[in-house]
Amino acid sequence: MQYRTLGDSGLVVSDLALGTMVFDEGSERSASVEDSIEMIHAFLDEGGNHIDTANVYGGGRSEVVVGRAIAERRDEVVLATKVRFPMGDGPNDSGLSRRHIMASVDASLERLATDWIDLLYMHAWDPLTPIEESLEAFDDLVHSGKVRYIGVSNFKAWQLMKALGVSDAGGLARFVAAQYQYSLLTRDIEWEFEDLCFDEGVGIVPWSPLAGGWLSGKYTRGDRPAEGRVATQRDADEESWANRNTDHTWAVVEAVERVAAEAGVTMSQVALAWLRAQPAVDSVIIGVRTMDQLEDNLAAAELDLGDDALAVLDAASAVPAPYPYRFLDLYGGRSV
Repeated sequence: MQYRTLGDSGLVVSDLALGTMVFDEGSERSASVEDSIEMIHAFLDEGGNHIDTANVYGGGRSEVVVGRAIAERRDEVVLATKVRFPMGDGPNDSGLSRRHIMASVDASLERLATDWIDLLYMHAWDPLTPIEESLEAFDDLVHSGKVRYIGVSNFKAWQLMKALGVSDAGGLARFVAAQYQYSLLTRDIEWEFEDLCFDEGVGIVPWSPLAGGWLSGKYTRGDRPAEGRVATQRDADEESWANRNTDHTWAVVEAVERVAAEAGVTMSQVALAWLRAQPAVDSVIIGVRTMDQLEDNLAAAELDLGDDALAVLDAASAVPAPYPYRFLDLYGGRSV
């Protein structure tokens, strides 16, 4: 396992993080409590220290599982969780108001059976609550010792920059991590967030690095699965067959397959290693359901693809730049 500091903070995290969304989720893709605890222990035994959950995962059950698993090893873990989405039916059971943040953190601490959260994310922008209120609540949690660092997820670029500006102007705790969907099939954040986060000292923590399994080699062109998650998804869903079954997707998948064959590794390991090589990325969240998947993904921690393989993957996964990025690439440069 390799380690990096998270953003401009001094917090050291393994550059693979264990995602726990499906732990005791209660769906067909769910991992049992026993299997989830076993995977958490195996991850820690291999040197991983960064574990990611959220209060809404499994209606809070993921946090309970994580808390049970790390009870005797709490000091080894950089523990991340999130707040924003509904945890009840009431009008104040959602959002980033001071009331909901404080109540959610106390509930998370109880489920996690811990006195502190290492990294607390705003899970998405709240259009009803002034960002100043949310950041002041997060700052109070940091000063109280309940939270050590704060992060952001699913904000637009202007929202993230506004939040950083508010923090700087008010002397408030500042985001050190930004969690976004990022993979060889979803490179949208590169237009704004990569430069923004790198410049502002915010470490990118990608989720869905295998694009819902599309980069693992489990799907074949022209062979739509009859069962499983992709088969049951709505056409509008991010990783649905209707959305992903494109020439671009298959070109990327085939490039990953070629690189994997040449390196003698799995496609999943190649996709994870490509992300680890991106300069603004500090820790990649692996979402596993079985021990076999965990062991396969962990092997990517030591995989260095080399410049030639990275160039092949970059070229296959590139998409045309939209305006204004296309314009700026052509005309926005300056030199002396």
